[in-house]
Amino acid sequence: MATASSLYKAPFGPGGPNAIDEKIAEKLLAHALEKGADYADLFFEYRAAGGLVYDEGILKSASRGVSMGLGVRAQKGDATGFAYVEKLDWDSMKRACETAAQIATEGGSKVPVRAHEISVPKRYELDQVTLDVAGTEKRALLERAAKHAEAYDPKIVKVEASFAEEIREILVVTSEGRMARDTQPLMRFGIRVIAERDGKRQEGSSGGGGRTTLGYFDGKSPEWHAEQAAQLALRMLDAEEAPAGQFEVVLAPGDSGILLHEAVGHGLEADFNRKGTSNYSGQIGNLVASELCTVIDDATLLQSRGSVNVDDEGFEPKSSMLIEKGKLVGYMHDRHSAAHYKLPPSGNGRRESFASVPLPRMTNTILTAGPHDPEEILKSVKKGIYAKRFGGGQVDIANGDFVFSLTESYLVEDGKITAPLKGVNLIGNGPEAMRKVTMLGNDVEISDGIWTCGKDGQSVPVGVGCPTMKISSITVGGTKV
Repeated sequence: MATASSLYKAPFGPGGPNAIDEKIAEKLLAHALEKGADYADLFFEYRAAGGLVYDEGILKSASRGVSMGLGVRAQKGDATGFAYVEKLDWDSMKRACETAAQIATEGGSKVPVRAHEISVPKRYELDQVTLDVAGTEKRALLERAAKHAEAYDPKIVKVEASFAEEIREILVVTSEGRMARDTQPLMRFGIRVIAERDGKRQEGSSGGGGRTTLGYFDGKSPEWHAEQAAQLALRMLDAEEAPAGQFEVVLAPGDSGILLHEAVGHGLEADFNRKGTSNYSGQIGNLVASELCTVIDDATLLQSRGSVNVDDEGFEPKSSMLIEKGKLVGYMHDRHSAAHYKLPPSGNGRRESFASVPLPRMTNTILTAGPHDPEEILKSVKKGIYAKRFGGGQVDIANGDFVFSLTESYLVEDGKITAPLKGVNLIGNGPEAMRKVTMLGNDVEISDGIWTCGKDGQSVPVGVGCPTMKISSITVGGTKV
C-alpha cells in the first residue's frame, strides 16, 4: 500500500477519522438486506486530487480537492438498488442502506456473512506519493518542460504543461463476507505545443505517468517530453493532405492499442454480452480474429495506469485471456455478469466513484506480441498508412463499426515511411479489422499512462498496449483522392 503522510492515510482504517470495522459494516449491510435483497455491498471512498497548469510563462492554475462518501448497492435477481451519501455519520449511512434496500419488496431473513479482510497484492507500493511532494517541485518540472520547448525552435509559439495527481482510498465490504482495502495513487504529466510558419499552425503533444512517483521523470524527463511534442508539431507543418480510399495500414506499437480498446475491448465487456447487444454475444469458442491475435486484459502490471490491486467489488483482478490465437475464449466480468455466466468474477468491476455503480471495465488491455520483425512489416507495404498516434474516435458496440482520427501518421511508400499526413481518419469494423491482421510484430509496448476510458457516463484510468501490426485493408478518410 502506498506510503503517505498522515493527511492521506486511509480514513476508514483503524484509528482513522472515519474508521469502519466489521461490526459497523455488518449492521449497515443488514439494513441493505432487510427488504429481501439477495446481496449487498458497501463502497467507501476517499479521494484527494490536485492539478497544476503552466502556461504563458507562469503557473496559470493550481487546484486541490477532496471528496469522500459511501455507495450502497443491493441486488435482487437482475434488479439493482443503489444510493450514496457524502456524510459518514451513522444516520446518513443507514438511510442510504435503507434506500438501496427498496429494490426488494418482501422482507427476508438473509443476514450478511461476518466480514473478513482479505490481503491484496502490491502492484504500486510507493515510497512517496506525488501529493506529498511540495508544489514548488512539481511547478519546477512544468517550467523545465515549457522552457525547453520554447527554446527548441523559434517556430514554437505556444507551450502549455500540466500535472494531475490523486490518491484514492477505498474500502469494499460485501454481504458475502469480503472486506478489502486499497490505496491507489495516480499521476499524469502532459505538454502541448503549437508551431507556426507562414500563418499555418500545427500542434504536438507528449505525456505520461501511471501509479508511480516523481521518479517517473528519471526515465522520461520533462525535457524529453518537450522535445517529443516540439518535434511532432514541427513535422506536422510539412504534413500533406491524407489520401482517401482502401489502404494497408501499419499500426505503431503502444498507444495504437487504443483502437483495440475501443473497437474490440468494449465489445468483450460482459454486460453488453449478457444483454445480447455486443457483436461478440454468443461467440465464445468461435474464431473472431486472425490466428496471430491473442488479447488479454491484465491488471497485474506494476505501476501501470490501468492496474489495480482489487477491483471496486472487492475481487482481485488478474490477467484474463479474452482472445487466444484468434478464438474468443472469455469476457471481462463483474459480479453480476459472472453470476449470469456461472463463472467466478474476473475482477473487472470498476466504478468512477462512490456515487457510481460498478460495471465491467477494462484495466490494461493488450494485444500480445507476434512473430514478425517490425522492419519486415514496413518493408511489406507497397503503399499504405503508418498510424502512430490516435486522437478521438467513435465506436458502435453492437456491430463494432468505428471511426478514429489520427494525430500522427505517415505515408508508407515502397516499404519506407515518407511524408507526414494530416486529416487522417480510419473507418472500419473492429472484428473485421482483427481478422485482417496479416503481420504482428515482436515489439509489444504498453501505453505511457495517458488514457482514460468513458462508459455510461463514468471515467476510469486504463492502459492499452500492442505490437506493430499490419492490417491488410482499412478505409482511410482523407481529402486527397
